[in-house]
Amino acid sequence: MRTILFIILILGLASCADNASEKNTAFAKAHPALQPDRYNVAFLIMDGTYNTELTAPFDIFQHTQYRENIKQMNVFTVANTLKPIRTFEGMYLLPDFDYTTTDLPKIDILVVPSAEHHLDTDLEDTVMINFVKQVDKTALFMTSHCDGAFVLAKAGLLDDKVSTTFPSDIDKMRETFPELDIKKEVLFVHDGKYITSAGGAKSFEAALYLAEHLYGAEIARSLAGGLVIDWKLDEVPHLIVN
Repeated sequence: MRTILFIILILGLASCADNASEKNTAFAKAHPALQPDRYNVAFLIMDGTYNTELTAPFDIFQHTQYRENIKQMNVFTVANTLKPIRTFEGMYLLPDFDYTTTDLPKIDILVVPSAEHHLDTDLEDTVMINFVKQVDKTALFMTSHCDGAFVLAKAGLLDDKVSTTFPSDIDKMRETFPELDIKKEVLFVHDGKYITSAGGAKSFEAALYLAEHLYGAEIARSLAGGLVIDWKLDEVPHLIVN
């Protein structure tokens, strides 16, 4: 009987060790090793983030790591937690960094994908809005897709800038921020260091535009080709202000 109990105890401890190992492995992934001499590109995620506005630019920028003779990109996610968040479509994501802590790496490019509540309650999240303001002070580019533009606008970053957002939400954005110059009938707008896009599948185009802006047309076409996208900037409705 004692032998049986001993075996059960050992198996139980082994199971606990396996579970602990799995948890440690999961949380180890929450702090990726960032390579030096690359652009640090952070994706702001939260519950209700839409898949496409996140994954489209993430794919484009991550693939720079397979191109030579350019300044490649480190890509990672930031949230107000390291616990899993759930996208609008139901995917669970484990954030890489918690922006409410002090161990956040310097961010060269911030990407704000759209999320379910970017038109309402997310705009009342002062911690998140202040984080965006803080990143803006040193970032090279601040980008948004779909209703992510509402976050940039709430942070005051689109004042005196031209921008756009999801087509059916342009009137709502004009109503919410009547002082802003918000364009229709374009898929993305580049004004200064701010790039705002219509979102959805067109998030690929806005990301490819930034790639072309940084690396040139040949690299951008190469990145597009890797995702079977026919990329020709002059065929995409857009606006470059300065």
